[in-house]
Amino acid sequence: MSVLGNLVWLLFGGIVVAIEYLIGSIILMITIVGIPFGVQTLKMAALALWPFGRDTRVHSRASGCLYIIMNILWLLCGGLWIAVTHALFGALLCITIIGIPFGLQHFKLTAIALSPFGRDIVNL
Repeated sequence: MSVLGNLVWLLFGGIVVAIEYLIGSIILMITIVGIPFGVQTLKMAALALWPFGRDTRVHSRASGCLYIIMNILWLLCGGLWIAVTHALFGALLCITIIGIPFGLQHFKLTAIALSPFGRDIVNL
């Protein structure tokens, strides 16, 4: 079931979202300061490419001072807008019964867009 969901996801916009995250990651990695943020957008691109059957988990190391500071910087520099966009798309997709699984995937991307540092993608 997850393979079918992922294929439909890719056909109806998932590939575009993943490519946008990949381009953003490459742009961020051009500068030395942006490399940690580029790694996080790569993580988001991987989840946006194949979201069904995968989830994000917060590790115990995420409560460290550096992770908190980096997540705050992430939110201030654009992470909040990414999260709001995914939340809006998720809400729009959840209006229809057919769109509910895809809306839930956007809510999953919202969670990682709010605080990507200290989160890992795991297979279910």
